[in-house]
Amino acid sequence: MVSQSQVVESLPNAKQNVIDAWSAYADSRKIVRFDEISAHVSTNRVFRITLDDAHTLIAKVSSYGSYFQFAEDHDRLARCSRQLGGGRWSGFLAEVLSKDSRPFTWYDGSCWAVFYTDVQGLAGLPRILDDQDVTTLAHEIAEFHLACAEIAPTMPPTSNSVKSDAIHLYDLLNDEQAPEHFSLDSLAISTLRRFTHDFLLHLEKVHYDEWQRIPILVDWNLGNFSVETNPPGSAQRFKLATRWDYDWFRVESRLLDFYFLSRVSSRTGDKTQFTYSAHTLVEPRFVKFIEAYNEVFKLTRQEIEFLPFAYRFFILNYVIREGARFFRPDLCRQFRRDAANSYLIESERIDLSALLAVVDR
Repeated sequence: MVSQSQVVESLPNAKQNVIDAWSAYADSRKIVRFDEISAHVSTNRVFRITLDDAHTLIAKVSSYGSYFQFAEDHDRLARCSRQLGGGRWSGFLAEVLSKDSRPFTWYDGSCWAVFYTDVQGLAGLPRILDDQDVTTLAHEIAEFHLACAEIAPTMPPTSNSVKSDAIHLYDLLNDEQAPEHFSLDSLAISTLRRFTHDFLLHLEKVHYDEWQRIPILVDWNLGNFSVETNPPGSAQRFKLATRWDYDWFRVESRLLDFYFLSRVSSRTGDKTQFTYSAHTLVEPRFVKFIEAYNEVFKLTRQEIEFLPFAYRFFILNYVIREGARFFRPDLCRQFRRDAANSYLIESERIDLSALLAVVDR
């Protein structure tokens, strides 16, 4: 088990990195206070910084993945925010601070930083939602997905994709050093290789390259977004207000968003005990979520049938392929073992009949 102090040392110079990044941003205001708000689940360090004029910003320092992918993602996020401006979703996404009309990112060759507007002050949803909350959340997410679908044609192509990430992982798993690289035994590697191969075959079978791609945020845990309560008598109890944390932003099928939405909708709620089991995809509460979502933005049978594969992509890509660079070491080891020994195998037993009945009506 890795201690909290060890986790914090993942980026030991993070405060100095923020100071250097702010200096490069060349704002005349000075940083007068740091408050760390890192979740201590990932290797990222996140701070709320207070400036000498009392304004606050969010600063994130990361070494997860690639700086060049990070910069590309923030370019696309800035484009999304601009395109969503002036309508229902204006101001929903935390703004990335810009310089010379481009989103500003700082890079020193080994880690990188970015500044966001501070939108984390509003209320969140309760840890366990009631049925009305599940329905409202589904309607809101469907409306947001519709808006993202409308602006998707304005997004330039991205350098990563579901297929390219899976191909990369498959190559890694076929390397003779794979057990050492992933700290797993040969049986676990064989299991992961089979699921990655089957995932790639399924992409070919369903002609995934032809599917609609929209900007998606993937991680919808309750710590990543806030809501605003509607006045009494409104048809819906709340509306989505602000969203932050873009670690897993990408432009892909909307189906990749649904696993985390099933977790938020589940009867056990958004738990602090970390597990990535697929059981929330078949809970009655998620059926209710899909029913409500489908009222606003229709889903197809083929999309529902893709849900287990979207879940497997999350496990294969973010837990297996990227896990060591994103999760703190103790959680990475735990998640990788669980993925190989239970998560993926259990996902083959998912009964989609109740969800399919929703779209077949």
